[in-house]
Amino acid sequence: MAIDHDILAVRIAPQDDPETDFFWASGEDGKLRFKRCQSCGYYSHPPTPRCPKCLSGEMVPEVVSGKATVLTYTVNVQQWVPGQEPYIIGLVTMDEQDDLRLTTNLVGVPLDADNIIGMRVEVRFLARDDVWYPLFVPEGTPE
Repeated sequence: MAIDHDILAVRIAPQDDPETDFFWASGEDGKLRFKRCQSCGYYSHPPTPRCPKCLSGEMVPEVVSGKATVLTYTVNVQQWVPGQEPYIIGLVTMDEQDDLRLTTNLVGVPLDADNIIGMRVEVRFLARDDVWYPLFVPEGTPE
């Protein structure tokens, strides 16, 4: 479940934060995790210390399937770094909950594809400096 080639010329590591550290380390074992309320079952992302639905403080990282649907996307053509190729930024909705969404990069998707919205995708991880970035590829893409 790993991606070796980074589509971004520069990738800035997230800041250390006890509330989100689990998220950036999750991919080490190939599993995507989000915080989930142990009282009502609601997933919260970005991670929160309290459940936004029932206000419980019992938020625990939990493994999800890694399967999602592309809700929307954009193709970034701005060269923030000289030589950067265009790439796709997508907003995906995780299968576990309609409003559990993640902004990510879509990899292995042609920039001019006309069927990206609604595309089924699955997570892969890009490891850089002890951070595992979740990226998404079309569902069924070989490892």
